[in-house]
Amino acid sequence: MQLSIQLQVAPEVAADQQAVRRTVAQKAGVALNSIHYIEIVKRSIDARKRAVKINLTVKIFVEEDYTAPNIELPNYPNVDNKEPVVIIGAGPAGLFAALKCIELGKKPIVVERGKDVKARRRDLKAINIDHIVNEDSNYCFGEGGAGTYSDGKLYTRSKKRGDVNRILELLVGFGATKDIMIDAHPHIGTNKLPAIIQKIRECIIANGGEVLFNTKLEDIELKGNEVCGIITASGDSIKTKKLILATGHSARDIFELLHRKKIQIEAKPFALGVRVEHSQLLIDQIQYSCQTRSKYLPPSPYSIVKQVNGRGVYSFCMCPGGVIAPCATSPGEIVTNGWSPSKRDQPTANSGIVVSLSLNDFKPFEKFGPLAGVEFQKQVEQSAWRVGGQTQRAPAQRLVDFTQGKLSKDLPVTSYKPGITSAKLEDVLPGFINTTLQKGFVEFGKTMKGFMTNEAVVHAPESRTSSPVRIPRDAESLEHIQIKGLYPCGEGAGYAGGIISAAIDGEKCAEKCVAAMRKD
Repeated sequence: MQLSIQLQVAPEVAADQQAVRRTVAQKAGVALNSIHYIEIVKRSIDARKRAVKINLTVKIFVEEDYTAPNIELPNYPNVDNKEPVVIIGAGPAGLFAALKCIELGKKPIVVERGKDVKARRRDLKAINIDHIVNEDSNYCFGEGGAGTYSDGKLYTRSKKRGDVNRILELLVGFGATKDIMIDAHPHIGTNKLPAIIQKIRECIIANGGEVLFNTKLEDIELKGNEVCGIITASGDSIKTKKLILATGHSARDIFELLHRKKIQIEAKPFALGVRVEHSQLLIDQIQYSCQTRSKYLPPSPYSIVKQVNGRGVYSFCMCPGGVIAPCATSPGEIVTNGWSPSKRDQPTANSGIVVSLSLNDFKPFEKFGPLAGVEFQKQVEQSAWRVGGQTQRAPAQRLVDFTQGKLSKDLPVTSYKPGITSAKLEDVLPGFINTTLQKGFVEFGKTMKGFMTNEAVVHAPESRTSSPVRIPRDAESLEHIQIKGLYPCGEGAGYAGGIISAAIDGEKCAEKCVAAMRKD
């Protein structure tokens, strides 16, 4: 007999298999020795009250043996000689689109402007240590996309977009821990995700697909209103009737290319703000109502949303036990983001704190048409570079000083490796964003007692929360509304917001693409 049981237990109980067995037996009303196995299905933390609890959903096998499900990858066919689909971008949308193409019997040719996942590390070191930005290989561009070296968070609200469990199972098949199938907020970690990405690439190649690194899309060849191929920056031509465009939210040159070719794109609202860093100890104390975090609890995250002057102010991409990273994609700009290793064992916690924007906010840049949001981003990022001293040193203020408009006399060392420069962030941020954030932080402090401290440091800017452009596509076919054979996909096209949702969108685009090929 199998029974599904929901429990709420103390952290030390959740960490003790025998204690869980006793609790389950008592709640289910069965003899302890009749339970052959307990499978944890879901796990989450409830820290709303002073006594922190662990929520568990378990399946118990009573007088019945348990056989562990074997998570296996699909039986991918060899597609070496099959009809090609060109995929621009080797982020989660592009890689999962490639896997789906193989599964459906078509040959993916993945074109990636950046380097393979290991070679990217040298360029990350260069921006962190030497302040050198490689425009094609950085935290945003390269194999695995932006998520590979900026955390690997797998939480998504996109349940209606597709099968989240399928993506998680594929990641487990490629080497991720099975815990990502259980935890409410799954996370792989920047230290572990590269090896998984490499295995995905090896699978694509082993089954007849191609992955072309250091290969930048220069032009899209059209015959009338239909795709017929692409031109790379080296002048090579790759012929194809189907093109999946999965370039990520920072590929501004691709947006500009589409605009020049009069391929329809549109401005899209996004959010922009700062990244704040606290000690992880303080966040644990606030969230867990304790002096010292229990060894049975992970470093605490936080999530908070407020309304200020009719705008949303909220935490974004919160990284417990993590660090702040420089994520510029061009010289002459500063962009911050955050990431955590798998153990989340760094002494600091950071989060983007951002303000929601509307299309009306881009009116000063309306001469740029659908690229108005891109220009808005650029202005802020370039202002940060100038204020920071024309290096990758980020402009920064202590948190209370920021809310009071005071220049910080000194700054502590933060996890941001290029370093920080004391500045008034009002010289970086548009006035309405600056004042909204100031009021927002004060409101945060009312909810999270202790959050408002001058030991916390605000870094500017956090500007790449999502794409400032949407590439419109038909809701049913997922083809571009104007160009046949062009499939805008993932975050860069404005249809996803993270690793899982991008991977789901990649699969969906590949399915629609292959279905259209079979009809042609």
